[in-house]
Amino acid sequence: SKFFSIKCSPNVHYKITPQAKDRNAVPYPLTPNSVLIVTMDAVSKTANDSKVPTAHPITFISLDVDADRDGVVEKNNPNKGSWKWGPNGYGAILLVNCDSESTYKKTLDSEVDEISKVSDLQDMSKMILRTNGPAELPEGYKLTMHISQTTSENLFLKDYIMVVGTDMLTQKVPYLGGKTELEFFVEGLHFPDKDFDGLITINLSLLEPCGKDFPETPVFTDKVVFHVSPWIMTPNTLKPVEVYVCSTNDNYSFLKSIKNLVEKCGYKLKICHEYMNRGDRWMQDELEFGYIDSPHHQFPVVLDSPRDGDLQDFPYESILGPDFGYVTRHALNEEVSSLDSFGNLEVSPPVTVNGKSYPLGRIIIGVAFPTATRGRNMTQVVQDFLWAQKVQEPIALYSDWLVVGHVDEFMTFVPAPDRKKFRLLLASPDAGYKVFKSLQNNGHGKAECFRVNTHQFSVSKKFTNCIDWNRDVLKKELGLDDEDIIDLPILFKVLEEKTDPRAVAYYPDMVNMIVLGDQLGIPKPFGPKVNGRCALETEVCSLLEPLGLKCTFIDDLAPYHKLLGEVHCGSNVLREPSPFKWWNLEL
Repeated sequence: SKFFSIKCSPNVHYKITPQAKDRNAVPYPLTPNSVLIVTMDAVSKTANDSKVPTAHPITFISLDVDADRDGVVEKNNPNKGSWKWGPNGYGAILLVNCDSESTYKKTLDSEVDEISKVSDLQDMSKMILRTNGPAELPEGYKLTMHISQTTSENLFLKDYIMVVGTDMLTQKVPYLGGKTELEFFVEGLHFPDKDFDGLITINLSLLEPCGKDFPETPVFTDKVVFHVSPWIMTPNTLKPVEVYVCSTNDNYSFLKSIKNLVEKCGYKLKICHEYMNRGDRWMQDELEFGYIDSPHHQFPVVLDSPRDGDLQDFPYESILGPDFGYVTRHALNEEVSSLDSFGNLEVSPPVTVNGKSYPLGRIIIGVAFPTATRGRNMTQVVQDFLWAQKVQEPIALYSDWLVVGHVDEFMTFVPAPDRKKFRLLLASPDAGYKVFKSLQNNGHGKAECFRVNTHQFSVSKKFTNCIDWNRDVLKKELGLDDEDIIDLPILFKVLEEKTDPRAVAYYPDMVNMIVLGDQLGIPKPFGPKVNGRCALETEVCSLLEPLGLKCTFIDDLAPYHKLLGEVHCGSNVLREPSPFKWWNLEL
């Protein structure tokens, strides 16, 4: 702006310094040292003329939020009415109040109008109405707060006097007089999604009466903008907090091995018992852990898969609680397939690709081949949800070539001390073939492997091509070099001969592991023994131990592998949030 102009009623006077050349010449030049002083005549009613207006002191009104994202609601931040991403950005942040303060007859706090516990306020964002003026507003004047219809579907605004939200778009705000502050608590109801970009606007207006037949007119407006925190996934490179696993009538030995590994690492173990899992052992497939974050508060949030097996009640009944949120997406007019299980949902560690930074990593999902006319896909409602979070831009891989169809059957990430601070592990039929060919050439061709002679193994070129296609996508989308990838020796077989055959791992799939810091829980492959030791275990240790990783091989053959799953499929890990703040992301 270079110029400004002034319009005021007759009893209001102003002075501009430095002195303007001509009081009536507008617009006035706007200079760095311009000062505008406004004064008002004191006029009172007289006994003879009741129509003389009464002058009122000017009222200061400001609707304030934590626009500078430091956890404190500052006064009248000039950027409070807009949103900008990045470390120099601005705009307030709102959490979805998706936990439950109640542990009995649980209900999401966002679905309850009243506030049952003071701790529930911590899950909301504070907003303050600051005023400084007369004891009362002139007759007919009032303050109102209003939101749009779209906004109303995604937030509630609470204090102990008024509520603006799904059923009320506008509401009169009490004016308390003098120099006062009125606190409000803003509650997010929904995560960003296909039809909601996460931005919330709240407006405040001072209205003046305009006569019986005319609507009230705003003489002052103020607004604030919030962005709802996205749901954020945690990669294998973040520190574990708690490990989740099921207890079934046939996995005692497996459970004992997991327990020993977790205790050795010093983390917590939570066991879902049979009365809750009803025989459904696939903990990874039922849920995915993430979190939400704001400058004043953060807490973990579990995303419940639409697969809804016999574990379907576990995330809500056993995980949801105070400061542990819950969210799910239900498939609408779509058939839920195996690709909707969350073994088919992973996230990379932080990466930089062609100069673009992804400090929270990138979500990875498995789908049908892009040119396929038919095939299984993750339901669109889940894909839409993941894309709408924005901060972990998803990558789609081809996983429908597998019988189960999950990305964790052929890939995972492990921490590393060098390069990009991680390695991508890929299942490699070629690497498997080389191990067995080497054994054969060295006189071990008759050694038993997984109760089958080694000469019966074959490598399907189709499966190798499928993995190599995904390898190229991952290299491009994650900015990886060949040195960032380690090939693990995994062979696949066709489960049934069909026109369009799909694959399963021939022996326990070692890439389907649990990562607990530098400790790896790897499916025991039962490879041929050479000098008393499994040759496959020896090969994997030689690839991973130089990175400082420790390999523990877990027997999951009967309770998991034969049911087409492995260690990772049967476990889940709650991890610490990333230290990077999502609002500092450059978008």
